Amino acid sequence: MFEGLFQPVHLILVLLIVLLIFGPGKLPQIGAGLGKSIRDFKKALSGKDEIELKPEPEDKKTEEKK
Repeated sequence: MFEGLFQPVHLILVLLIVLLIFGPGKLPQIGAGLGKSIRDFKKALSGKDEIELKPEPEDKKTEEKK
């Protein structure tokens, strides 16, 4: 049933469709974002890197209380 799912012709067709939808200018950004997401996912699975949350600046905290 899925014997020919990942043939080169199918992959080329998918890449052409992605190129038509997003255009050649967006592809590097999409690739970089996808690569970063995969790296972050692998780090989270391995437990080597904790998610770093940036502390909220003090100015915003005092403004919200007013």
